[in-house]
Amino acid sequence: MSPLTRRHFLATAPSLAWLTPLGTALARASEKVRAPAKSVIVLWMAGGPSQLETFDPKPGTRIAAGTKAVGTAAKGVQLAEGLERLAEQMNRVALVRSLWSPEGDHERATSIVKTGMRPDPTTTYPSLGAVICHALPDTTVDIPRHVSIMPNEWPARGGALGAEFDAFKVFDPKDKVPDVTPHVPQARLDRRVEDLKVVEEAFAAGRGKRAAATGHRNTMDRARKMMGSEQLKAFDVSPEPASVRKEYGDTAFGRGCLAARRLTEVGVRCVEVTLGGWDSHANNHQVTTRLKGELDPAFSALIRDLNRRGTLKDTVVLCVGEFGRTPQLNGLGGRDHWPHNFAAAIAGGGVRGGAVVGESDPNGGKLPEHQRHPIADLNATVLQALGIDREHTLRSPIGRTFPRSEGKPIGAVLT
Repeated sequence: MSPLTRRHFLATAPSLAWLTPLGTALARASEKVRAPAKSVIVLWMAGGPSQLETFDPKPGTRIAAGTKAVGTAAKGVQLAEGLERLAEQMNRVALVRSLWSPEGDHERATSIVKTGMRPDPTTTYPSLGAVICHALPDTTVDIPRHVSIMPNEWPARGGALGAEFDAFKVFDPKDKVPDVTPHVPQARLDRRVEDLKVVEEAFAAGRGKRAAATGHRNTMDRARKMMGSEQLKAFDVSPEPASVRKEYGDTAFGRGCLAARRLTEVGVRCVEVTLGGWDSHANNHQVTTRLKGELDPAFSALIRDLNRRGTLKDTVVLCVGEFGRTPQLNGLGGRDHWPHNFAAAIAGGGVRGGAVVGESDPNGGKLPEHQRHPIADLNATVLQALGIDREHTLRSPIGRTFPRSEGKPIGAVLT
């Protein structure tokens, strides 16, 4: 039989008309396949924000203690007062109001939210950003691919994946990145590097693999590459138009969010920006009102800016703290630690804008187990949005194995 030629195909085309609907359906189906997101920006609310004064208000109830709510761009969805700008972007934001953690201590709770794993004395689990950078390597990026802006005492760590995946720590973007500008002319710096090689070779003699295991040479090479990279300019927000900087707010957190947008545009995989001070054991309403004055313009501007630049589809934005606050006010007008039921906001690539997952008890009770989402599910959702196999097995230096995530993606959040 002769091969099917274009002429033969055209001659038999009438009898193949039944393929047209099938082809159309397949084409439409292929159009619905979403490309995975490329990076993550974590807005870390250190101290544990009150869900009732942020993403899960209960206006008119006893537990609201007077906190009111505002309508949003998503029909039927409310945010707490003070988040009016974010409310305008709610059609691009999903809320998870049924998060649960077994930890009520700040350090341990921070660890479990950042890693999705309960702390274990035998293994330092890697943070979400470290897992992402490990799973999605990129040799075109000269600067660190995991960055923490204004970290507190528990920054994101590489853990069992190695120190090379630790977050690179910087502070207010109005200041220059420290320790990247040589203090001597380039020629003299080059001579110093050559002299260092002599010392390193002498040290390595007779030490074999032990010297290589330190990774010192690789660290030095990466540091020098970073110092000469044009990508360092992404940390500097001053070239941005004044109107854009004003949108984010004249605060360190606002500048951090703007820097995060710039960093993801040059290939940084994960940027964590910290807004601390949410530990409102006293004067809860005053504390949260002040902090929302920083969060609201920065978070909303970040979503709006990413969308305007066409990169929101490539970027997952996650806003969360280590736990929530008690439904009841204490004697100091504060709310205490409450890991039993808290909330997070997530936007960007692969996220179903306007979706709300779960609901808390309007009387302030704990959620039954079948209604809550362990915090690991949030991490698994982010990995899913980036197209990363969450069940892939990782191995610690002592040989202990563990998955990238023990959670299950929250399907209602994803498109």
